[in-house]
Amino acid sequence: MDYGSAQAKDFSYSFCLTKDLDLPFTVRISSLEGIREKKSFTTILSDPSLKFTGVQTSNFSDLYVSIQLYGDNKPLTVPIKTSYKSFKSNWVWNEWLTIPVKYRDLTVTSQLALTVWDVYGPRKVVPVGGTTFRLFGKHNTLRRGKHKLYLWPDVEADGYERTSTPSKVGDKNEMDRLEKLVKRYERNDMAKLEWLDNLAFRQIEKIHKDYPLPSVTQPPVVVNNHGHTNTVTTSSDPNIILIIDPEIARENPVEAKHRRIVRSHRNGPFDRDLKPNAKIRDELNGILKYPPTQPLTSEEKDLLWKFRFYLTRDKNALTKFLKCVVWTDPTEVKQAVELLPQWVDIDLDDALELLGANFENRAVRGYAVSQLKKADDEELMLYLLQLVQALKFENISDKSSSSNESSLAEFLIERAIKNPILGNNFYWYLMVECEDKVVGKMYGKITFQFMTAMKEIPTGSERRDILRRQAELVVALSSISKEIRIMKEARPKKIEKLRAIISDPKNGLLQFPPLPLPLDARVEVTGIIPEKTTVFKSNLFPLRLTFTLADGGEYPVIFKTGDDLRQDQLVIQIITLMDKLLRKENLDLKLTPYKVLPTGSDHGVMQFITSSSLANVLSEYNGSLLQFLKAHHPDEKATGTYGVSPAVMDTYVKSCAGYCVITYLLGVGDRHLDNLLLSPDGNLFHVDFGFILGRDPKPFPPPMKLCKEMVEAMGGANSNHYQRFKSYCYIAFNTLRKSANLILNLLALMVDANITDIKIEPDKAVWKVQEKFRLDLTEEEAMKYFQILINDS
Repeated sequence: MDYGSAQAKDFSYSFCLTKDLDLPFTVRISSLEGIREKKSFTTILSDPSLKFTGVQTSNFSDLYVSIQLYGDNKPLTVPIKTSYKSFKSNWVWNEWLTIPVKYRDLTVTSQLALTVWDVYGPRKVVPVGGTTFRLFGKHNTLRRGKHKLYLWPDVEADGYERTSTPSKVGDKNEMDRLEKLVKRYERNDMAKLEWLDNLAFRQIEKIHKDYPLPSVTQPPVVVNNHGHTNTVTTSSDPNIILIIDPEIARENPVEAKHRRIVRSHRNGPFDRDLKPNAKIRDELNGILKYPPTQPLTSEEKDLLWKFRFYLTRDKNALTKFLKCVVWTDPTEVKQAVELLPQWVDIDLDDALELLGANFENRAVRGYAVSQLKKADDEELMLYLLQLVQALKFENISDKSSSSNESSLAEFLIERAIKNPILGNNFYWYLMVECEDKVVGKMYGKITFQFMTAMKEIPTGSERRDILRRQAELVVALSSISKEIRIMKEARPKKIEKLRAIISDPKNGLLQFPPLPLPLDARVEVTGIIPEKTTVFKSNLFPLRLTFTLADGGEYPVIFKTGDDLRQDQLVIQIITLMDKLLRKENLDLKLTPYKVLPTGSDHGVMQFITSSSLANVLSEYNGSLLQFLKAHHPDEKATGTYGVSPAVMDTYVKSCAGYCVITYLLGVGDRHLDNLLLSPDGNLFHVDFGFILGRDPKPFPPPMKLCKEMVEAMGGANSNHYQRFKSYCYIAFNTLRKSANLILNLLALMVDANITDIKIEPDKAVWKVQEKFRLDLTEEEAMKYFQILINDS
């Protein structure tokens, strides 16, 4: 095997022959993509056993992969299988398999025969598809990196030279070309430039969306073959070579036996009266302070189990205790569930964690819902977005008509029925999820249950009619927006066309009976003012619409198509939550969490706040934000605020501090003077959250957006207002750190929510935000740390 090429004039290369590699051959099974179609009713009639196959019982049944090495038309090993894994929303193994053959023994004709299997009946399996992968390329070099292999449906792979299940197919598309380039990038065959690479990968993600998942005829399975990447180290004795054990992550039966003995399944008075000494109590308190993402060691789990009865008096201990339970052990599960009623009431942030993907037990999830019932409607509204996402982890069948499958679904429907405002948001959150190809049917079922339950209340028919009219309004606006967007004429013509459509009485938009606005059901709209509508100068040409209110007021909004607003919705929701957390500590930082509502996966509506971008303000007011504030709220007597009303200056300083802290914590990127807005009253706020969690199209972005013009408006870096700004930053940072678990648990529930920047690295999304909180620091250390961040910005 050759890892290099011939020497060039000024460059030296190294190579390695497979005959010199005395290491076992390893392959990682990564993931399976595609849509498996269920068998038809007539097919099941002819073979009733099919009714119990995995594909008939679940959209993501418990598949496994077998892999076998072939050479010279002969099998060289027995099939090796992936370990059991339960799948929720996709097939991802990420499991290393070690072939009992060393690299030095591989022949040029070596091939891997991979077959994906599904349950067919008791002790029976059926092939989902098979594929054969040649290990050596056309230059007799061992193929490395990730490879996308196409499966041949319903057949087992064969490893013969002239295989009937080759891993490559003739048709190539743009995505295949890009994947080939990405593979070269991962092998370090290309020069890396981080800021440019981020832009390229974002475009690749958009292109990938445009290519539908392969049907059952060709679902690809990705195999990762890193050649000789096993970590090899040598000890002090040169004759001893240490190689990573591929089964190190699997449960050792001896350790499992030891755990059962240590924990002991007794439930007697000794266990109930057991109390820790001072040293162990400190150790337990340290464990309870762990953030929700931190895994527990086996010793910590045993310690929590041992003192489980003592811990029932601590509300922070329940989630940690439930993580130490072995949920495959019925006796242990029984004891854990029996303890739940004895536990002191937990906080809402812990209840949210119990509704995540890590807790499948129905009793545990039911307990979490019982704690949610204590929250009022306003608090519930804050977390509604995540609670709707948590329905994905409830194992609700999309076929059964039963309405009591999920205690969470029942609870949300019940509260949505009682409160029309809550019910309005609940309906639209469900509507967006109904478009999902994987879980859409399940959400459709919950929507049907919600609409059916409304029939039982006196105002049910009226509320159902309101939701129908809202949907008709959204469809009409979406159609108009798309029509305006694809028009070839210049922007003035687009505006003229938009106003003509709204002015036409036939379209029913000029005036209509009072209707709660989908974006904010607290207000009733009665029509759209044609003269106050316009089209923004942007690639997607979003519409600015001004609704008339039933009380005579006006409500301006932005309606956009061609863009997924779910990421913006999440960021605004977190900002709204943080605002309430700060206000609880009597710290009002004058934030502007405008409302955002996705009405579909590619359209939505946002509240419009009267303001100007910093770029426009600096252009119109000779590069001075202070002149802008002075022009709108002058006060000649206010020498301490440079001729600006003290209240306006106070608002400006506080809002600058609030958004600096929040955008830093959420890793908001692509900050420039066009997406920082300033209102005449001094409210500075951010818009357009297309990049979060540290992603940024620009190289080397600062930790937060704090430009010199913003500081100059406070009077400069030596002014009292700038010192107040820094003081507000320190207080806000430490205040939000106290609620870090709540924010992290909310983000964890959004991992499967099709949020663009979370989907890229779902396993790291929560961790990235947790890292920003610096929970390892004391309050004083955190203050000094944030001071450094401000200076770096």
